[in-house]
Amino acid sequence: MAIEKITMPQLGESVTEGTISAWLVKPGDQVNKYDPIAEVMTDKVNAEVPSSFSGTIKNLIANEGDTLEVGDVMCEIEAASAKDAAPVATNEKQEDAHAPNQDAAKPEDPSMKKRYSPAVLKIAQENDIDLNQIQGTGKGGRITRKDLEKLLASGEAKTPQSTAAQPIKQPSPSKDKKASAASANVPTAAGDVEIPVTGVRKVIAQNMVRSKMEIPHAWMTVEVDVTDLVAYRDKLKLEFKQKEGFNLTYFSFFVKAVAQALKKYPQLNSMWAGDKIIQKKDINISIAVANEDQLFVPVIKNADDKSTKGIAKEINELAVKARSNKLTTEDMQGGTFTVNNTGSFGSIHSMGVINYPQAAILQIESIVKRPVIINGMFAARDMVNLSLSLDHRILDGLVCGRFLAHVKEILENINEDNTSMY
Repeated sequence: MAIEKITMPQLGESVTEGTISAWLVKPGDQVNKYDPIAEVMTDKVNAEVPSSFSGTIKNLIANEGDTLEVGDVMCEIEAASAKDAAPVATNEKQEDAHAPNQDAAKPEDPSMKKRYSPAVLKIAQENDIDLNQIQGTGKGGRITRKDLEKLLASGEAKTPQSTAAQPIKQPSPSKDKKASAASANVPTAAGDVEIPVTGVRKVIAQNMVRSKMEIPHAWMTVEVDVTDLVAYRDKLKLEFKQKEGFNLTYFSFFVKAVAQALKKYPQLNSMWAGDKIIQKKDINISIAVANEDQLFVPVIKNADDKSTKGIAKEINELAVKARSNKLTTEDMQGGTFTVNNTGSFGSIHSMGVINYPQAAILQIESIVKRPVIINGMFAARDMVNLSLSLDHRILDGLVCGRFLAHVKEILENINEDNTSMY
């Protein structure tokens, strides 16, 4: 037997740390290799961390709520010898290992059954499910997200009767956290609510500070006449929805135009690496999608090789995954340039914070009708602002101006006569 250390894995290309939102094991638990041992949150994805060994959990080094850098020790495990080790499960066998008929032979651990993940609590609250009435299929009888999804799909979800649904437990602030407002010289008054900064919000805050501290931001904005684009999309949208089964959004046209422009101006598809600039070969567009209360930045891979229809399909799929908490680590990795649809909130001008370590982020603002002078006469036109934030270590105004001008040219020439969706 040997004591091995399990460390915080890298859950994304630019992810440098993660926050432990829940331990799925405790000291003394037996685990197989690849069994999930903890739920971890980053600014890009929520994921379960698997065990690297078969054996017995000896010591949890970090607590729930702790933020660890990639490579920091999470826990210690007494690894089984080759003779004693349980068979390493494949994906199929691992799923079978959690089947109810096999777990039924093992005594349930009440402490595990009551450990609900954030995803389970969210689904239960939204659908008024009494978790006390659910038989979990996870380790030790733990209720998993798949258990609730299966229950909802069957139409047999039961609402609470005599027993109230399990409430979400808010983290109890430590004395240090209670004193945080005072230590920051922020005055408080009766009725003020102090919200601990934990989990995803904490990681986002740290990464945004890093981006602003390390990256010398500069900004540029251009105005684009998308009247023909709007007319073309509006003409196609109903037929497209009926034929393809998902919406044709304006955003898909913008992402396609950006991907084309990045091919012509690859300097913007770059990253800062200390003593060198790395110009990325693949054009992978990061986009912002959200569920009810969290923002995620999944990636459209090789966007320059996709049609507008292909990009629209991928945007839809990623948005559905985000809303159902099904985004994977793979969905979040490899982004080289970010396009943010701030116009969906009605914004007409904004200055985005660059998605570290990328070189730039483009904000697509709201399309609005404005009076524009054409041939000496006023005309009502559909106009949109494109706002670019750039890393001034990598880029300058010359190349960024040319990039924006090319995006503008592409968008202003999208119409029924010369644009194909496929």
